[in-house]
Amino acid sequence: MRWLPGIALALFWAATGAFAGPSRVVTMNLCVDQMAMMLAAPGQLISISFVARDPRASAMAEEAQAYPVNHGLAEEIYLLKPDLVIAGASSAPATMDMLRRLGVPVAEFGPAFSLEDVRTRIVEVGEALGRQEAARRLLADFDQQLEFLRADAPDNRPRAALYAANGYTAGRQTLAGQILEAAGFRNIADELGYAHSGQLPLELLVLSEPDLLVGTTAYPRNSRSEEILKHPLVRMLAGRSGAGEIRNADWICPTPHVLRAVETLAAERRAFMEREARQ
Repeated sequence: MRWLPGIALALFWAATGAFAGPSRVVTMNLCVDQMAMMLAAPGQLISISFVARDPRASAMAEEAQAYPVNHGLAEEIYLLKPDLVIAGASSAPATMDMLRRLGVPVAEFGPAFSLEDVRTRIVEVGEALGRQEAARRLLADFDQQLEFLRADAPDNRPRAALYAANGYTAGRQTLAGQILEAAGFRNIADELGYAHSGQLPLELLVLSEPDLLVGTTAYPRNSRSEEILKHPLVRMLAGRSGAGEIRNADWICPTPHVLRAVETLAAERRAFMEREARQ
């Protein structure tokens, strides 16, 4: 977290007499929206970003209906009289700078690249909200469920390929790559030297012959970035392997909802292995 780390926030609330933490919190980033909804005390969170209500991107779209939304504009957020604004790396810098100049405390969280970052984010948001005990409980539950899911992984792991719009894949130093590993797969991106995210040429994808092709949910209407997913060879791999698909909302944010993506992929892995055993 940048600008006001957890200790600095705690000192700020102590200095102002707000020992229990901020009472009027506004979030302006999809990933922070969801973590705040999971951790905030009743009435503490007064506005979230409008994206949190979009079921294509948000794992908590239904819960988000209970909160007023903002569009990340400094004017609308300032008029809400927040005593803390929580933003993300993709939030508008101009908005954050304006709010800071107006004297509004702004906490900014960076991107996440691992399942460990999910754990860190739970603690950080809990500290920012003054909800450390709630964060400890959520972290313990996350750790327990993740350990259970990882324990199900077989010794002889099937090989899987993540393949998204524009032919992007993800390796072990990404959240998506670690979700795949936690579900009990070997990632072909690791075999091909992709530690991070990058474009995987279609030829390499075909030659790698993954056991399972994992894609993301396509958005409605046509998109040039998704044209490659309609290529006959991609469809051939998908048909042959019984392609899996993860809801975008389940794995784009570092929240405990990534466990749903792990569980979905683990079910795909078990189904694949059962098919192989019958052949």
